Amino acid sequence: MGDVRVRKIFEAMFVLEEMREIFRNALPTGLNEEQERAFNEHLERLKQVIDELNEGKGVQLKFISDKIELRTREEEFININPIQPGGRLTVDARKALIAYGDGYSVCDYCLSPFKLERIRRPPIEEFHAELADFVGMDDVRVFPGARRAFQAVTSALIERGDVVLVSDIAHYTEFLAVEVAGGVVKEVPSGEHHVVTADAVAAKIEEVREENGKLPKLIMIEHFDYSFGNEHDVRGIGKVAKEYGIPFLYNGAYSVGLLPVNGKEICADFVVGSGHKGMASAAPSGILATTEEWAPVVFRGSEIKGDLTGRKFSAKEPELLGCTLMGATIVTMIASFPHVKERVRRWDEEVRKSNYFIDEFMRIEGCDVVSELPRKHTLSKVDTRGSFDRIARTHKRRGYFLSDELKRRGIVGEFAGSTKVWKLNTYGLSWDQIKYTADAFKEIASKYNLNVR
Repeated sequence: MGDVRVRKIFEAMFVLEEMREIFRNALPTGLNEEQERAFNEHLERLKQVIDELNEGKGVQLKFISDKIELRTREEEFININPIQPGGRLTVDARKALIAYGDGYSVCDYCLSPFKLERIRRPPIEEFHAELADFVGMDDVRVFPGARRAFQAVTSALIERGDVVLVSDIAHYTEFLAVEVAGGVVKEVPSGEHHVVTADAVAAKIEEVREENGKLPKLIMIEHFDYSFGNEHDVRGIGKVAKEYGIPFLYNGAYSVGLLPVNGKEICADFVVGSGHKGMASAAPSGILATTEEWAPVVFRGSEIKGDLTGRKFSAKEPELLGCTLMGATIVTMIASFPHVKERVRRWDEEVRKSNYFIDEFMRIEGCDVVSELPRKHTLSKVDTRGSFDRIARTHKRRGYFLSDELKRRGIVGEFAGSTKVWKLNTYGLSWDQIKYTADAFKEIASKYNLNVR
């Protein structure tokens, strides 16, 4: 374990939560005798924990409650997990999580027409307006993840048998969104360099037209893919989509909230982002932004009517099943938003750090990078079959030796046991952490007699 103070901080927070629970069970007029006694007992316990925190001593807490282990990955380690860095909560988001963790907490002031995006306390309505502008679109809704945003678009646009173009390295959720709508997926080849080009998309459109006698109904392409972290020609693809009159869904799961995105400049009809991958938000959270042209289609009001009661729900949007993000998810997204708007301006610095790390990593003989070089993203796929996997073949811990060595140095997040082809992400690490992590890999290499150039 790391610094005992990390776990003492958690312990102090948990004591405070127990004190908070006393007030939750009290009358508005104040605490009764028994509750006052319990409050004071907890206060004494808090003082003890604070003393232990100050001294850096005491028993280290391991569990929150029965079987739920304390998660200290972000406090005790450097985390290079490929999907987690962009979703680390900001300090403000963690505070919001404490205050708004209850299920329907944001519904305290939900007034007619009872729509999530119209709530003003907390400022959800204001957030929606700013969010649409943030991604350069006209209208936006929040969703429980990017995958549900994909589904909303396919549900609104796709009929049985319609063709949807995706890349051959598209995320599986794009496939499922098309499948649920009854559509057919056709893959655009990314070629030997694993980069989708505008020409490849145009060629696939013509192939579909020749086969079916009609055009695809939708194009869904990611800006940066989840497998290699490569950048695809979304601007060129957007222009091709416009030329053919096919709506284009820009998959920004690995870009929205990390780097500047302007959907209209890209010629996108839909911009999808992930809150828990790129906007420092609790999961599951995501966004779907669109233009004035498509907003009435994907954000349409309900038209169904009850045969006995005559009830209608015209304020509710079918593709959202009414309201979407309630409670902690939406409030953490709002709390992090000022920080997210500021951090996208530093994307070039994040890419510089990514390239610095990759350059140092490749100094280890046999360590290669499968992703495009130089890196344009912080997510990278690496190939260590010629280096660390050589050690794993004869090591008693096999591939887990690398995980062991990294963890001893305070680094986690790599695919445990993987020493062949795996992914990592340097997003959000400071320069000191980047250099420390690069040095750690080189130290491990030297320890096992791998040549470091």
